Amino acid sequence: MTIQDPDGLGDDDRAVDLSDDLVALPEQSADDTDRGWGEQAGGNDDRLLAERPPHWD
Repeated sequence: MTIQDPDGLGDDDRAVDLSDDLVALPEQSADDTDRGWGEQAGGNDDRLLAERPPHWD
């Protein structure tokens, strides 16, 4: 069974725009940032490397 729209076109007959200009969702939300989680900007990579357990070397 094919659903017909008011124009008389079925689902298989509709044109679909697949251009890359359409942005469905943002790359990153405001809640998915350090500030959104209440953390300060910048990383703590240096601290994590300094506190690395000896068996990881």
